[in-house]
Amino acid sequence: MIEEIGIRDLGVIAEATLPLGAGFTAITGETGAGKTMVVTALGLLLGGRADSGVIRQGNESTSVDGRWIVPADGIVAERVREAGGDVDPFGDDAELTLGRSVLASGRSRAQVGGRSAPVGVLAELGEQLVVVHGQSDQVRLRSQTAQRDALDRFAGEDLAALLADYRAAFTHYLTNVAERDILIDERDRRAAEADDLRLTIAEIDSVDPQPGEDDELAVRAERLTNVEDLRIAASFAREALSAEESDAPDVVTLLDAARRQLERVASHDAELGTLGEQIASTSYAISEIALELSSYLAGLDTDGARELEIIQERRAELGVLLRKYGPGIDEVLATHETGNARLLELDGDSDRIEDLTRIVDEDAVRVDELAGRISETRLAAAARLGEAVSAELTALAMPDAIVVIEVTDQPELSQHGRDSVVFLLQPHPGTEPRPISKGASGGELSRVMLAIEVVIAGRDPVPTFVFDEVDAGVGGSAAIEIGRRLARLAETAQVIVVTHLAQVAAFATNHLAVVKSSDGTVTASSVRQLTGPERVAEMARLLSGLADSDSGLAHAEELLSLARSNRSSQVIG
Repeated sequence: MIEEIGIRDLGVIAEATLPLGAGFTAITGETGAGKTMVVTALGLLLGGRADSGVIRQGNESTSVDGRWIVPADGIVAERVREAGGDVDPFGDDAELTLGRSVLASGRSRAQVGGRSAPVGVLAELGEQLVVVHGQSDQVRLRSQTAQRDALDRFAGEDLAALLADYRAAFTHYLTNVAERDILIDERDRRAAEADDLRLTIAEIDSVDPQPGEDDELAVRAERLTNVEDLRIAASFAREALSAEESDAPDVVTLLDAARRQLERVASHDAELGTLGEQIASTSYAISEIALELSSYLAGLDTDGARELEIIQERRAELGVLLRKYGPGIDEVLATHETGNARLLELDGDSDRIEDLTRIVDEDAVRVDELAGRISETRLAAAARLGEAVSAELTALAMPDAIVVIEVTDQPELSQHGRDSVVFLLQPHPGTEPRPISKGASGGELSRVMLAIEVVIAGRDPVPTFVFDEVDAGVGGSAAIEIGRRLARLAETAQVIVVTHLAQVAAFATNHLAVVKSSDGTVTASSVRQLTGPERVAEMARLLSGLADSDSGLAHAEELLSLARSNRSSQVIG
């Protein structure tokens, strides 16, 4: 529930604090004092559209903040933490702060649990915290979607469980239908794709490329193309290191001579002996290199021209694949692998279509069965809800009115089943029931809406209800009954009502007055919590327009006494 709302520079309100709390709060005030700004402020806190036009004249911004008491481990507190905010301990519950500011530029900022957050988070939280009924919300009650939702709320957990099962089955059904239809619609295209893949795979198989083969062949081709230069260089190097076909001095011979000279005098200086050993190691290493050069030259003695021809033919075969599927052998092999996998999928289309058709038929039976059970549950709930709302309307000065809730099958299934739900109102005997969107006046719609909320509240409680001018177009005994119903609703939820009727305000357990004052240039409003004589005077003003009229004061006392008796009888009952 909402503990408190703070308002600054909103409309005609310069600064005000609204102490709310549990039970039934009535907000009254003179015309133009800014009562509806309270609802506007709450709308901003609940993520409503920011309009710079609501900023008090002469100011650059407006701000609203609110304190809620919420379950410490409930979904609201969890969503606040997900958004980066937090809640504070408050007994067994938790205290949540929300804030919203609007700049003259039209930009707005939101705060959730002490941290900045997107405005969308306020809207998400608002759906869990408050139901607001104003003139625009009565328009929503005229829609069949809102009427179906109201019936489903009344039907309770049994219908909610059925709808959850149905939506899961319906989603599964739609997914499989979509996949099957795509396979059928694209059958020719997918068959052509399969044929192309077979040609690709056969072409690659015929060449049978191996990983890294293109690089290896390039190295071998380069070697064979330059075989004569390689032979000359290798022969020269081998002869220079260790001559086999010449008497010319070579490196090995010269190193051996150097070693012998050092060994001859090593007994005179050990350092030269060490250097001689190093020369011996070097001579051995060079001899090994000379042997490797001899082996290399022997390998060049094969038929290089024929081998080069074979290699170039192979490279040409690979080049065809590389131009189509390259740039390298790895990409060609990847094309082969993915093509095989895709071909396996495409070749299974017929079997998949057959399987999906069977599954879709089974899904259709399941969906149809669940939709039928949903319709039966709605029909039963519609009869009960219609009777209960009609009974409430009798007490709300519409004794002859009957509400009929019509549930009819539609040809197309949706996420909500196959039902169309329409609320019909028969205001008088002998008249045809008509949709409330066409057959109810503003005042009648206000009472129908209140009756529906009172009936549903016991089955699907909402933390807070806000009614803005819900009593428009009614008065007298009907207004008293509206007050009684709001008081009853406040037994299970927090109820906040903006009203101009004393008959409604009398039943409130918390009475706030939006008081207007003027200094001649700027009008400002503040909010006062009324008790005792102040409340009686405000009630008298609502009744007669005069706060100090003796008859008005007497009538106000009478109404307050009636309301106290009503609350006492409800407690005893």
